[in-house]
Amino acid sequence: MKQLAYWKGSEATAEAVREEIARRFGDEEAENYDPTENCFTFNTWKAKGFHVKKGEKAIRSMTLVEAKDPNAREGEETQVKRFPKTVHLFYIKQVEK
Repeated sequence: MKQLAYWKGSEATAEAVREEIARRFGDEEAENYDPTENCFTFNTWKAKGFHVKKGEKAIRSMTLVEAKDPNAREGEETQVKRFPKTVHLFYIKQVEK
């Protein structure tokens, strides 16, 4: 399967998602987990022509979002702040065409 989205998470978050996939679907499925190929947000799956199966529950994960200070003056060096954001992911077993 080709890469469907750009993943920018950490190994720690990938491992947490892998553990949740193992808990829900078994260790064999956890070995197949690849954040660049088969575990995405609702909107990413939708953009790729998939839909989430009825009754499926998202896997919660976290990512860091970077934001510049909106009040900074033009020409002034702005400090980029990073803050955590919860993301809701669905594994490939939870979606269908």
